[in-house]
Amino acid sequence: MLPAIKRTRIEDLRRTELVGAAHRVFMLHGLDGMTTARICQAAGLSPGILLYYFKGKDDVLFEMVRYNNRLLLQDIVARLRMAQTRMDRLTAIVEGNFPAHAYQPTVAMAWVSVCAATAKNQRFAKLQKIFYRRLHSNLASVFAGVVGSARGSRIETAAGAMIDGLWLRKSAGDPITRDEAIAVILTTITAQLSDTERFRLSQP
Repeated sequence: MLPAIKRTRIEDLRRTELVGAAHRVFMLHGLDGMTTARICQAAGLSPGILLYYFKGKDDVLFEMVRYNNRLLLQDIVARLRMAQTRMDRLTAIVEGNFPAHAYQPTVAMAWVSVCAATAKNQRFAKLQKIFYRRLHSNLASVFAGVVGSARGSRIETAAGAMIDGLWLRKSAGDPITRDEAIAVILTTITAQLSDTERFRLSQP
């Protein structure tokens, strides 16, 4: 006898479709361009149906940020699985924080506005803290046993600050490319290490 197929509730499907559509609209039009009409149109659903499945646009935005963070994490995990050395892992983490399709001024401006909202929105602030903890954890796995914990923590904080700073500069129209941004971070980090520490990074 074949096992019963678990069916997904239509409500869950619709919410997933709307969140995915909100993410596409966000990437194209930014935060200010995220109207309920555009989200419903992108999802191929009737105008106004969004309010049936969500409390409002802010609720969709929150779920969209969670969705985007999950996509970033999945991409980084996939890159980490292919890494053979600690340096490969470091490169995978940095590259994963600069999606090739998203590193452009309009998208950067949209994300800067979301980050700014964390000052007043506790839900966004919680998501941001979770994101930073994951980044810190991923980087800690690279530097554990290579440098001391205190120094490793400083390097991890510096890496996070550089990632945020380069996205901020991109939002202001900085012409730096994705490859250049990644190279800046990797070069800056490895420049802080001794020859012995850099050798350790070249090991599994």
